[in-house]
Amino acid sequence: MLVMPRLVGRIKRLPLPEQLRTLDLAPRHLSLLSLLLLDGPQTVSQLAESLSVAPTTVSLIVSELSRKGVLERREDDADRRRRIIDISSGSRPAISQWLSPGARAWRQALGPLTPAQRRMFVDTLLAYESAFTSAD
Repeated sequence: MLVMPRLVGRIKRLPLPEQLRTLDLAPRHLSLLSLLLLDGPQTVSQLAESLSVAPTTVSLIVSELSRKGVLERREDDADRRRRIIDISSGSRPAISQWLSPGARAWRQALGPLTPAQRRMFVDTLLAYESAFTSAD
């Protein structure tokens, strides 16, 4: 019971790099940017599946962040009808500076665990989220 509030408090105190302060970033942006930073460029459909949201929701977020110069879209070499979404080269250093400490911490904490233990940890967090949400 004491760990979660402490953890959330520390995460909220992570300083936002100067370049990102005026962008009015929200949690939905953080999740999408984290995926792109950790897993590399993806299509809107891939991002939507990973975030468990509709592709139209991802498209709106991508459009918003593209207008702000945070994301860029490029043609997929394998299928010219598809667009690949990535963090713009101008924004990548600031986003990496902001999100990398959390990624390193997750890797350090989860690295020694077996795949089954990692799955149990993630499932436990999802169950906690679900219980918390249903309490509303």
